[in-house]
Amino acid sequence: MKVRLVVQKFGGSSVANSERIKRVAQRVVETKRAGANVVVVVSALGDTTDELLELAGQISHSPPERELDMLMATGEQVSVALLAMAIHELGEDAVSFTGAQVGILTDATHTKAKIVDINTQRIVRELERRRIVIVAGFQGVNLNQDITTLGRGGSDLTAVAMAQALKADVCEIFTDVEGIYTADPRLVPQARKLSAISYDEMLEMASLGAQVMQARSIFVAKRFDIPIHVRSSFTHAEGTMITKSVKAMEDIVVSGVTLQKDEAKVTVRDVPDKPGMAAEIFRELAGKGVNVDMIVQNVSREGSTDLSFTVVKHDLPPTLRITRSSAHRIGAGEVTTDEGVAKLSIVGIGMRSHSGIAAKMFEAMARKRINIEMISTSEIKISVIIRRQHAERAMRVIHQAFGLGKRGAH
Repeated sequence: MKVRLVVQKFGGSSVANSERIKRVAQRVVETKRAGANVVVVVSALGDTTDELLELAGQISHSPPERELDMLMATGEQVSVALLAMAIHELGEDAVSFTGAQVGILTDATHTKAKIVDINTQRIVRELERRRIVIVAGFQGVNLNQDITTLGRGGSDLTAVAMAQALKADVCEIFTDVEGIYTADPRLVPQARKLSAISYDEMLEMASLGAQVMQARSIFVAKRFDIPIHVRSSFTHAEGTMITKSVKAMEDIVVSGVTLQKDEAKVTVRDVPDKPGMAAEIFRELAGKGVNVDMIVQNVSREGSTDLSFTVVKHDLPPTLRITRSSAHRIGAGEVTTDEGVAKLSIVGIGMRSHSGIAAKMFEAMARKRINIEMISTSEIKISVIIRRQHAERAMRVIHQAFGLGKRGAH
């Protein structure tokens, strides 16, 4: 009989101190003793990654990305070793590995590498010896044997990719919340935990600021149809299953509301109103890896137009540098920036077959005198840019307007 294989991922808050590491060890051992083979992916302890970045910033204003990866990958090395020790204390055999040691091969990009391949031979060998295998998340190695990291939330990607490579039965993502909610429960006390959500909805919610999972990891899970169970590392309650289709949810139009406060709006004044001008600006930004989000072009007046777009704040300095250079080259006017904005979005597969969703959203905001500056829509989401000071209130208003706090409400 085939032994069940479970990949479990524990985030930084789950291993923030020695007590929590011991609790995680207990959880892993329980799974093992229930008859499963277990591969554990672990993030760095608590805020270690941020602390290492801050340390780098004290040494250099622009540290080389290769050296940043060398530094940041050390965080996970600490947590995997400590977890292996904690499991040994409980009488089970465990072995810890870095990403490089288990053959997580990535491309050459530093700080945002993509996984190219995972050589599972070493892991399989250890599992055959009935050992619990612990793998450092967020990291790999390129063909030059240089350490690389996978970007923010990269341990999620390690876990999902590991589940795919090993053909695991399930990938469990343990976090400090009990699953996926209709909104951030810290901002909306009435938020309700979803028992299930589709890959498409989760992909939108993750890329729109729901911080429970990294968007890239959901993309991989969807591509290979890997069931993901998001659950709390502090309780044994059932969490949220992320799968291909969610039958029970199909009559619910909106599944969740998300909020991103780290947005910045950039406006290019007096862009010559002729073909190719916008392409010129956005080609330059794309070439430098800047991800442009929402774009609005105003109605042309006297041969020129204003063009506004949003980026995450982290990308603002390079965005302004590139955009000002492009604007000068094409004969546009000044480039201004506005950091006092936030992006509010609603997500739901039911939007595909229901009309009037946008109207309902806009009316709810209008009643509370919340002004909308930009709008973007897709098949299963509507996003708006609003003033940041109204963001949390707007989120609660929309959550209530769609009855998301009431079980089974439409």
